[in-house]
Amino acid sequence: MSGGVDSSVAAALLKQRGFRVVGGFIRNWSDSEDPWTGECAWKSERRDALRVAAYLDIPLKTFDFEKAYRSRVVDEMVSGYAAGRTPNPDVLCNEVIKFGLFADAARSLGFGHVATGHYARIRRGWAGHARLLRGTDPEKDQSYFLYRVPQDVLRRCLFPIGHLIKQDVRELASDMGLPVASKPDSQGICFIGKLDMSDFLKTRIDMVPGDIVDSDGHVIGRHDGLATYTIGQRHGMRQPGGPAWYVASKDIATNRLIVVDRDDHPALFSTELVVADVHWTRGRKPTMPLLGMEVQVRYRQNPVNAEISAGPSEGTVRVRFDRPVKAAAPGQSAVFYRRDECIGGGTID
Repeated sequence: MSGGVDSSVAAALLKQRGFRVVGGFIRNWSDSEDPWTGECAWKSERRDALRVAAYLDIPLKTFDFEKAYRSRVVDEMVSGYAAGRTPNPDVLCNEVIKFGLFADAARSLGFGHVATGHYARIRRGWAGHARLLRGTDPEKDQSYFLYRVPQDVLRRCLFPIGHLIKQDVRELASDMGLPVASKPDSQGICFIGKLDMSDFLKTRIDMVPGDIVDSDGHVIGRHDGLATYTIGQRHGMRQPGGPAWYVASKDIATNRLIVVDRDDHPALFSTELVVADVHWTRGRKPTMPLLGMEVQVRYRQNPVNAEISAGPSEGTVRVRFDRPVKAAAPGQSAVFYRRDECIGGGTID
């Protein structure tokens, strides 16, 4: 229970269904300030979770995973950016914290299930086998961030609001009289606070300025550090009196940022990718090749039909798209779907 609307409604629905519910609040980060009170943001979030727990007449336990979050999520993310990649901290947090340490703690305390407010669904199969499905609300579906949850944890997961759309969840919170019914959705990443990602990275990475070059190799400007840019990015690339520029690639060896002058430039598109560190949600590698798949290379990007085949090394696959995909950034997640089922994914190499 994060103190937000989604997890609060999830807890309330489980109680209505007759489950013995205990709330779990996870403390991950204590550096960010609440914009209204100036205190550590987690304290106000926990206060909201306590209010909801009291209203539902359930206990609330607090779990402090800040040390692991710093070393295994934030530090890993920063290392990825420093190496010129674009890692996804939400995927890391789900794998390491929520469905890793938290799920382990719940099991050690004797709980049979872990429930969250994620917009995703579980379909039970043979012998309790769990299939991860997209949430019903296409605007809120979060299965993209859950592809690394292990099968033994998925079997014990409940997603009570996964079949609902966000408006229904809001209405339920209001009808139930939950204290957070009108609370706005959280935005961004918890450890960023008031900073944007670029400013946050500048506090963690030594930025080395370098040349910005166009696709013909002509120097057109200077960047303030490759880590602050990602593939496809337009913001900050406009030159006075010139066209808008888009990041096409980063040359780590020469510390050069390569840009193109239009958002439909061929350099921004890929027809084939190698995906590494692949995880299969059903717990076993399927027979290759996989035909008729859909692959999503960004959270807010529509999936594209593709064929998935064996990759060049162990733990990798090769993805060939039916049509080019835009801005596939190394370090981001490529997630595989067969219709509504998320069958796995990995990191773009």
